[in-house]
Amino acid sequence: MDVLSDVIAVTRTGRPRSAHVRWHAPWGQEFASVPGSAGFQVILQGSCWLLRPDTEPVQLDVGDVVFLPHGTGHILADSPETLVTSPACGSGDPRLSASYASDSVDRSGQSGPVTVVLCGAYQLDPSRTHPLLLTLPDIIHLPAHADRRPELCSAVKLLAAEVEAPRLGTDAAVPALLDTLLLYILRIWFNEQASRGGTVGWAAALNDPPVSAALHAIHRNPSAPWTVARLAAEAGLSRATFAKRFRSLIGQPPLGYLTWWRMTTAARLLRTSDAPLRSIAAKVGYTSEFAFANAFKRTHGAAPGTYRRRS
Repeated sequence: MDVLSDVIAVTRTGRPRSAHVRWHAPWGQEFASVPGSAGFQVILQGSCWLLRPDTEPVQLDVGDVVFLPHGTGHILADSPETLVTSPACGSGDPRLSASYASDSVDRSGQSGPVTVVLCGAYQLDPSRTHPLLLTLPDIIHLPAHADRRPELCSAVKLLAAEVEAPRLGTDAAVPALLDTLLLYILRIWFNEQASRGGTVGWAAALNDPPVSAALHAIHRNPSAPWTVARLAAEAGLSRATFAKRFRSLIGQPPLGYLTWWRMTTAARLLRTSDAPLRSIAAKVGYTSEFAFANAFKRTHGAAPGTYRRRS
C-alpha cells in the first residue's frame, strides 16, 4: 500500500458515521470537541457560518468542505449572531449510534432559508495516530471548486445520495465512501500545501520524489531488510544526503520511522488476526520472534501476547 492509504487503514478504528441534516433559519448547532476523532462538514444547500472561540467567523457556501482532523469543537449557524441553545452534538449523542442518519431539524418552528449539511465522523486510535495526521491544522477549509476537485465532488454526491435515501447495499457503501472522502480531502490538502512551496513536514515529504520513494518502499514492503543505504538507493541519493533530507522533512531518521511503522503494523495484525507471533514477526521484518517481542515491548509497553489479549 502507499503511505496515505496505509495511514487511513491503520489510524481509523470502528465504523465511520455520517448524517444528512436540514435546518431552517434561524438555527445554530454546537459540535462538541471529541479527542480521538476526526470530522467533516459539507454544505449541500444554502450557506452557514463556522464559529470557533477566538477566531473570526468563516462563511461556508454550497460545495465547501470543512475537515477537523483532531475532533475540534465548533458551531455551525445561519448567522454569527444566532444564539445557540440546543444541546451540543457529541460522542454520547444517540443520533450517532447508527452508521448513517437522515434527519430533518427545525428547532425554531419557522420557515427561514434552508441549509442542508452532510456531516460525518471518524473514530481514531490516539495510540497509533500517524505523524502525518498530527501535523494537520485544527481546521482544513476546502472552498468549493467543482472544476478543480471533480473527484471530491463526486464522492460527496455519492455519499449524500446514500445517506439521504438508504437502500439495498447502503450499509456497505457508506463506510467505503467515507474512507474515499477522507482520502480525497487529505490528498487535495497535501497537494495544495506543496503548490504553496512548503519545504518541511509531511506535505513536503509526500511531494518530494526521493523521500516519497523511500516512504512508499517502506510501506509497500515493511518486511524487507532495509538499511539506510538501501533506502537511499530507492531514493536515488547518496546515503548521507538521503539521511539528512529524510530527517529534515519527516522529523526522525529513516530507520526510526521504519521501526515505528513496523511496530504499528504489528499492533494492527495482533488486534485483527489470530496469526501466530512468528508469522507477524516475519511480516514486519524480524527473523527472530524474541527480537520482535523486545522491539514491540519497547514501543507499546507490553509484550505482543499481552497486547493481543488486552485488545
